[in-house]
This record gives sequence, structure tokens and C-alpha cells, in this order.
Amino acid sequence: MFAVFSTLIVFTVSLVVIRIATVGLTMTGVSKDLAQFQAVSAFTGAGFTTKESEDIVNHPLRRRITMHLMLLGHVGIVVAIPSVVLSFLNTGGSEDWTKQLTVRVSVLVGGLLLVLVIASSRYVEQIMWSINTLALRRFGGIHVHDYTRLLRVAQDYVVSELQVRGGDWLAGHTLEKLRLSSEGVLVLGIEKPNGEYLAAPRGHTRLEANDCLILYGQQESLLDLDERSAGMEGNVKHMLAVTRQMDVTEEEMKSESGKRG
Repeated sequence: MFAVFSTLIVFTVSLVVIRIATVGLTMTGVSKDLAQFQAVSAFTGAGFTTKESEDIVNHPLRRRITMHLMLLGHVGIVVAIPSVVLSFLNTGGSEDWTKQLTVRVSVLVGGLLLVLVIASSRYVEQIMWSINTLALRRFGGIHVHDYTRLLRVAQDYVVSELQVRGGDWLAGHTLEKLRLSSEGVLVLGIEKPNGEYLAAPRGHTRLEANDCLILYGQQESLLDLDERSAGMEGNVKHMLAVTRQMDVTEEEMKSESGKRG
């Protein structure tokens, strides 16, 4: 029976490793779905020669994460296969081996199903995501932020994801009240925790914790917005950001006038 439990432990650890790697790849600027796909591919050794894979390989930090995944994946397979074989073959010489085999198969299958159900839970995923993000920031040497850089449009303007957390300046307010456009930030879409997607949201739309925003703006502005907490300090930062954007707009108008002249 020890071999059965060791198999379950290896399987559980494998899922945790894949989840941690998914968070790590996401924090380097890969979309969540692509990060999960690439993490599973690297861990299982299933290579995919796609453009997305090239983006992983050409990035030093992503390449390091993928390399560790491959190594851990091979170790997991080496440990898991003997454990599975032993769980079915080692019956201790008992005459009632059929009964023991049935019990072991039942425990193994039941344990695997339980682990998969827990791993598929949205609540568990949110908890693990928060823990993994905190751990990678503190111990993993990944000094980036929660929003995912998806596309460099021009110069310092990007289209990015930003995860709203409880206590953020954004949480609990409507877009009309936040006036993000006055900071030069446009909200292109909002993904709710239940999977609902709001495209081109209007001013009456309220932002809540765990909402995922698709934003367009300067990278510096999005970084400031991601770190902005609720309260007076956040309001002051908002006013400073509005002032900066007014200066940027004025400079752009002067530049445009100079070109026309």
C-alpha cells in the first residue's frame, strides 16, 4: 500500500510543480492559458515547435523555468512508474492477492480523482495562485507584477492584463468614478471570476476583487495603477497621474503642431 500512496504523492507534487511554473511563466508576460499549456508540455516532455514555444525558449527566465520543469518531469516519471508497478505486484505473498489488488486499484483511482477534483476547484486555484505569486516574488527572483504584458503596440504603450485584488484602489468603484481615461488608461474588457467577459465596458460597470482587466496605456501608468492601494494615498496618486497625462497630451499637441507647421 505504501507504493500506492507514493504514487499519489508524486502525482500531487507534479500538479503543484506545474501550477507554480504556470504562475512563473505568467508573471514573465505569458498569457495564463499559454503558460499552462507550455508548463504541461515541458513537464511531460511533449515538445511543440510553435511560435509560442520559441517565445519561451528565447526568454532567459522562461527558459530557466522550462528547463527545471523538464528535469522535474523526468524525475517524476522515473519515480512514478516503479511505484505504480510495485503497487500492483507487491502483494506480500498473500493468497488473497485479488482482494488486495482490488483495494489498491480502488485507493489509487479514488485518490487520483480526488486530487483532480481539488486541483480543478476555482477556489483552490485562487488560493494557490496567490501563494505561488507571493513565493515567486519573494524567493524566485521574479521581480515583475501581476498584470501580463500581452502586446507592445508602440513605444511604451502596451495592452496588458491587470488582476484586481481586495484593497486595491480600483476595487468597489465604477469606471465612471475612477476616470481612468483621464490618466491615459483605457479599459478594453473585463473578465469576471465566473468566466463572464464584458467587452468595452461602460461607465456604470463596477470593478470588484478578482476581476481581470484588459487595459491599454503606457507601461509606467499600468505599473502605477497595479500597485495603487485604496484610500487617500491612492487618490493622491490618481491626481498625480492625471496631471502627468495632461502634460503628455500637451506635449503631443505641441509636437503635432510643429509637424504641421
